[in-house]
Amino acid sequence: MSQNKTKSVHKIFIAAPIDKVWQQLTKTDGLQAQFFNARLDTPGLEQGAAIRMRTGKNGKYTSVVGEVLEFDPPYTYSHSFKFTSLDDPYCKVTYKLKEVDGGTEFTLINEDMPVATKTAKYMEQGVPFILNTLKGVVEHGKPPFKYQLMLFMIGALSFTVPSKCKSEHWPL
Repeated sequence: MSQNKTKSVHKIFIAAPIDKVWQQLTKTDGLQAQFFNARLDTPGLEQGAAIRMRTGKNGKYTSVVGEVLEFDPPYTYSHSFKFTSLDDPYCKVTYKLKEVDGGTEFTLINEDMPVATKTAKYMEQGVPFILNTLKGVVEHGKPPFKYQLMLFMIGALSFTVPSKCKSEHWPL
């Protein structure tokens, strides 16, 4: 990895079976609270398939685009990643799940994030939200209260999303 790119590794224990965590992580039939209430849109979760994270009413906006790089249920899901609102280059996100005593160890790895970019900043700021919301949803059926408030605010401010993020500009 070059010196102008970064990598970060984050782990959390989730008191639930690996299959339950995997199901939430890869669901395509509804909003994923851990991904800021986006819906995963893809023709199929397999290597090479496009992914789009759609937000807003009826998926009006696309917040993230990428391509599946690795898909090995229920252990590894990796994809390229680009915020549609930014002109930064793609990076890589990998989710690793491991069965451990009493639940699942969930690891989130961000790689090839260009240093000092908004993408790197946003991804690092988003990690606690993603980890704690996923844990809350899987263990209790809902995110922790402070993240519920954040999701409410994200929805309330959806009118501020730039027009270049409209899903019509980001087809599968």
